[in-house]
Amino acid sequence: MPHAIRFHQTGTPDVLRWESFEPEAPAAGEARIRHHAVGLNYIDTYHRSGLYPVPLPSGIGLEGAGVVEAVGEGVTGLEVGERVAYAGGPLGAYAEVRNIPAHHLVTLPESISFDQGAAMMLQGLTAQYLLRRTYRVQAGDTILIHAAAGGVGLIVCQWAKALGATVIGTVGSDAKAELARAHGCDYPIVYTRERFAEQVRAITGGQGVPVVYDSIGADTFMDSLACLQPMGMMVLFGAASGPVPPFDCGLLAKMGSLFLTRPTLFTYAAKRADLVAMAADLFDIVAAGKVKIEINQRYPLSEAARAHAELEARRTTGSSILLP
Repeated sequence: MPHAIRFHQTGTPDVLRWESFEPEAPAAGEARIRHHAVGLNYIDTYHRSGLYPVPLPSGIGLEGAGVVEAVGEGVTGLEVGERVAYAGGPLGAYAEVRNIPAHHLVTLPESISFDQGAAMMLQGLTAQYLLRRTYRVQAGDTILIHAAAGGVGLIVCQWAKALGATVIGTVGSDAKAELARAHGCDYPIVYTRERFAEQVRAITGGQGVPVVYDSIGADTFMDSLACLQPMGMMVLFGAASGPVPPFDCGLLAKMGSLFLTRPTLFTYAAKRADLVAMAADLFDIVAAGKVKIEINQRYPLSEAARAHAELEARRTTGSSILLP
């Protein structure tokens, strides 16, 4: 029987359980996928910990790549044996086999491996909407990306550089600074010993940046706002250090008529046409060699708890995948 990771209560990584199950035939509109690789993302820890509540018991994981084994009634444009990848949809990617609504699946080009597909979809599609839709980065822009040596960060650094931007990034160590620099980050800032807001002002000659991409949340939010030039955009797309406490929106006016947005991939990719276009944009830039997907950690799927512990301890860089 196939296995999947499930959790029956929220908490630390040790709540994750490796359980066998009997797969059902795909329902109408669904496809059954046999995973070759599964993505590991920080949002998975939010579901497991209860920060983002989900009904229990629950599967976990939002991203994977594999082969279609069966399709349900009404599914068109998808064949058994087809290579596919996805990001989003119902939780449950941490499984050897799963059923998923077929409209979440995109065909994985032969030029992209299963490992790359599982590692790049959620993080790569996030980078796509951040750079091309939330704030459309142009040549000559200077941007700030937090966690520049992380999965999304390394993709953003490379992609922004390919667009002609100057990239400032925060990292947690000298080793991560070198990793970010090797992937297009012009000015890595080690936030554990440098005040990044002061450094950003110095780098930009006091002007600030037009956009900050912040996945850290509570620990960086106010200093991120201080990095923005007038009418700059604060893009809060994660909360690795915890949610941002309530604050006076009048501060946005006082600090220069700033914009603040809290986007999610699931909103940007809700329409099938948008998902397909975003994936095509991502696949094209990876196939062109302008963005390399750095898979620096691989874990057996059965050891998802260890993977979560290392991710939360910030012992990972780039992308991580789980292998069934």
